Amino acid sequence: MRVHVCRLFWFGECDEVLSVSDSVRLVGGSGLCSGSLQIWDRSWISVCEGALDLRGAEVLCRELGCNAPSVLQGELSPLGTTFHCEGHESALMDCPRSRPKICSSGPHEGVICSEPLRLVEGASRCVGTLELRHRGEWRRVTFDRRGWTEEDSAAVCRDLDCGSAVSGPQKDGFPVTTVWVISPVCIRRRKSKVRECVLGQPFPSRYGVKLMCSDLLNRPVLSLYVTVGVSQVQVSQVQDSQIQDSQIQVSQVQVSQVGVQVVRVQLGSQFLVQCSVKPQFPGGSFQLLSPSGSHTLPAVNHSAHFLFNHTGRAHKGDYTCVYHLQVFNHSFTSKSERLELRLGGT
Repeated sequence: MRVHVCRLFWFGECDEVLSVSDSVRLVGGSGLCSGSLQIWDRSWISVCEGALDLRGAEVLCRELGCNAPSVLQGELSPLGTTFHCEGHESALMDCPRSRPKICSSGPHEGVICSEPLRLVEGASRCVGTLELRHRGEWRRVTFDRRGWTEEDSAAVCRDLDCGSAVSGPQKDGFPVTTVWVISPVCIRRRKSKVRECVLGQPFPSRYGVKLMCSDLLNRPVLSLYVTVGVSQVQVSQVQDSQIQDSQIQVSQVQVSQVGVQVVRVQLGSQFLVQCSVKPQFPGGSFQLLSPSGSHTLPAVNHSAHFLFNHTGRAHKGDYTCVYHLQVFNHSFTSKSERLELRLGGT
């Protein structure tokens, strides 16, 4: 069973209507979709970590009206020790279950479900028209007469895990459909999630919100190839099946204690650095930040190749690819993971 809770009243009307479960909840998080798992058993009790597997987490997030789970804090049990869900259940308590181990202290089962928001009809998941899933229905979002600010755009971009806001004005001229109306004042004053600030019932409107968030571009990949005079060859961030040059030998990438990928190259060797990005937009350029300086080439077929003919001590150090692109009259950049080049066997 689900219940509707009205938290706030404005001029005699319910300002905030939430659909919540009466048997499970997440507490201590940043909103209804994250926190430590509690279940109702004559009182609210906390469940120890390992109680859920991925299917159980999916059932829980769906029951709470959230999107799919993005993080399970603590240990993720391959087979939930308390809840044994098949994934089709509408509520977590419908799953076959063992008696839960109650955690008065120690690690609890923590879940972060994705917020029920999305941007549609844009060039990427971080650009487009804002839609919200509320009471099981995806609808376009507009806002009440109290106005939308940059702070509200920033809050939505954060909820979408899309960085900061570039632009986000309200627009008219949409097809007239029923929309969810939200209170920006609720978002700003109480630092609430968008879903927690829905006003009443949906109604027909031609208005909506178009957003552009800063995390627009895919992250580029840096790959390093060594072809001449090496005793050990390493290639980072690329699968063996992607390498077509039969002269290139491939060995395992070494990862240092801080997670930096390391490639060892002998003095005098020739090596090639490839910067590439998953196809998303045409054009752009790649900037290679290296110990010997900054080098820039245009993106051709979503990649660029930087050739170094003779490895010297000046080449030792960190390498990073930066992808630059102009989209919608805005400049965007995206940076690869860092790679460290070392000389010889050191």
